[in-house]
Amino acid sequence: MSSTQIPAGKTWFDTHKVHFKDVPIGPDNGISTTEFLDASEATTTLFDLLGSVAFTPVKNDMLGNVTKVRERQKAAPEGSQTLQSLCKTELASKSHKATEGLLWLVRGLDFTAQALRADLTSNASVAVTEQKPTKELADGFRTSYKNTLAPHHGFLVKPIFSAAMSATPYRRDFYARLSGQGTDPETTRQALEAWVAALEQRVTVIKTFLASKEAKW
Repeated sequence: MSSTQIPAGKTWFDTHKVHFKDVPIGPDNGISTTEFLDASEATTTLFDLLGSVAFTPVKNDMLGNVTKVRERQKAAPEGSQTLQSLCKTELASKSHKATEGLLWLVRGLDFTAQALRADLTSNASVAVTEQKPTKELADGFRTSYKNTLAPHHGFLVKPIFSAAMSATPYRRDFYARLSGQGTDPETTRQALEAWVAALEQRVTVIKTFLASKEAKW
């Protein structure tokens, strides 16, 4: 279980130092590096809340990629104000460690966003406390994994991640874990909706950049 302590009346989102909605997007779609990495790091604690050690590889993979991008930012701060500039300056130096790390980080974030969006959409009219939702959380996680990470994973890695998908908790238990004592479950769902929407917006911007010629190595 997570070591993250959620205060009474609050949600998991209140424990974040930086939310994705607070990650600046410039007029040229440049995404601020520091805030994006802080919000991404906070996201990894979600896998603790899912309550199974099977999710440890998922969390560690994301943290490892955050570290790769941070190391490049520290090495060349003047060219790393945005994720896009960080990648461009690194690629110009004939290196791509951080750019590749960002690619995998965004894949992990996209996986997370799609899995949670699936619940918000399929169970839009179903109470968070309902024991028999339209779809269970695991269904969304499995489909999201198939759409985002699985195409890039080899036969040795796929079973590890597939095990994590099968360890996803029941939906009602997941929302309870996102909530502090006495928190209205619907407040938690509203916070999740806002968080996922902000994450999706930034993932879309970075995916577009990473698919461009400027980000190729």
